[in-house]
Amino acid sequence: MSGAADIQVVVFGLGDEEFALPVTTVREILDHRTAYRVPHAPDWLLGLTDVRGDSVPMVDLRVRLGMPPVEPTLTTRILVVDVAGAQGQPLALGMVVDRVLDVSTFAAESVEGAPDLGGRWRSEQIEAILRRGAGFVALLDPVRLFGAADLDVTRAAAIAA
Repeated sequence: MSGAADIQVVVFGLGDEEFALPVTTVREILDHRTAYRVPHAPDWLLGLTDVRGDSVPMVDLRVRLGMPPVEPTLTTRILVVDVAGAQGQPLALGMVVDRVLDVSTFAAESVEGAPDLGGRWRSEQIEAILRRGAGFVALLDPVRLFGAADLDVTRAAAIAA
């Protein structure tokens, strides 16, 4: 990516793969907890959880990315992420991940545009590819993971609580 600056991210794992979110979007990292189920919700919307008195929709990021769901383990975490809404109102989402690996800074030269390979990950879900040693980390953009209609569903679930 030309003109890119160094980027600080929270790196997490889903299965054998590594992903990241910009540290500026991650409000906090919580231990896993069971969600209050919302009737008729999409498969990826686990339900609601209480975060400091606020109802926060919990999303199974594995399911959202087309991976099979797994049972939570001792390393399962919830990344509380602020996502910009349609009217500019932020929406807090709890993204359930298999494990949090670290907070890393990637130099601008290790940030590449997302290739459109037509493979497992849709290019619109990935903002960039980060080089990490001999491997790669897919940088996700929380807004790109959810369309406007999906964000409306999660916002409605939080408001109804």
